[in-house]
Amino acid sequence: MVERLVPRDSLARRLVRRLLPAFFILVSIDLLATWYMTGGIRPQPWLLRDLFWIMMLTQALLVALFVWVLISGIRSELASINRLADDIRQRSIEDLQPLDLAGLPSEVAPLVLHFNDLLLRLDDSVQAQRRFIGHAAHQLRTPLAGLKVESELMLAQDLSEDIRMRAGRIKSVTDHMIRMGQQLLVLARAEHAARPQDSFVRLDLCEWMRQAGAEWLGRARDRSIDLQLVAPGEAVWVDGDPVLLGELLGNLIDNALRYGLGARQIVLRVMSNPPSFSVEDDGAGIRAEDLDRVFEAFYRAADARQAGSGLGLAIVREIAHAHGAWWKIASRPAFSGTRVTLVFPGPRLGACLTRAE
Repeated sequence: MVERLVPRDSLARRLVRRLLPAFFILVSIDLLATWYMTGGIRPQPWLLRDLFWIMMLTQALLVALFVWVLISGIRSELASINRLADDIRQRSIEDLQPLDLAGLPSEVAPLVLHFNDLLLRLDDSVQAQRRFIGHAAHQLRTPLAGLKVESELMLAQDLSEDIRMRAGRIKSVTDHMIRMGQQLLVLARAEHAARPQDSFVRLDLCEWMRQAGAEWLGRARDRSIDLQLVAPGEAVWVDGDPVLLGELLGNLIDNALRYGLGARQIVLRVMSNPPSFSVEDDGAGIRAEDLDRVFEAFYRAADARQAGSGLGLAIVREIAHAHGAWWKIASRPAFSGTRVTLVFPGPRLGACLTRAE
């Protein structure tokens, strides 16, 4: 019967256990004082009056003590609930792991169990969506590659100007779709990385930037743009995923080549304190009203003249987030062109740093 009314791990039982000793002490003191007053002495009227006020004072002190024990008991027993609230508040939106039930009162446990069930169902839904994106991108890759080869074979033959123009459009659209599929795969991988530091390796930003940037020299030369690297002489160490960081840098350089209208040079700059790098161009820049939205997926500025999917900077954001890095974009008039800066938390695996949203 008692177990049914007051369960073993309930908040009510914990409070009763804490308050009972104080309650018994107070009752014992009151009974002892009453016995002494009624049977132990024969007080004079003036003494009786003094004892009455003394007892009133002691009763007030005992009540205050009882209230303090009650408040401290409630605060102590609610500490586990406060820890649960802090756990929920400090979690990132990607962390859908179940909440810990250890130490929680039985009155709160059912709520947390239902909340954990909701987290599991939400995690299943998110994983299903990511799997669909990945599978769709993989399934589209083969037919698109075949279409690209066919269009290239057509362009290699003697064709009329009209047919050549149409074949060129087919190849351009196919390249764009292949690029979008690759970006969707990278985006799904970056968003899926609940513990990205598990795949991190120690990287020298200077050497990595030199190798990764060299792959874009040809495309920059084709557009008559000078691609430069500015880096310190000593190594700048960070921990990261080389594949994801390569995709991040590629998207930044590709954006500068595509949308940096009038640009004559692109500068890849590595800084050591704090460990960071930036991609700068001297093009027309980004309008002030677009600066806060360019990192959103599928967003394209109204004055964008080049074809694109709007995924490039969204991928930069997700990869930077997976590395615990923060990012900053600057354009005219603060900077003569466009500059995107990535700042890393340093060489410690799993280090945390507040990100700029």
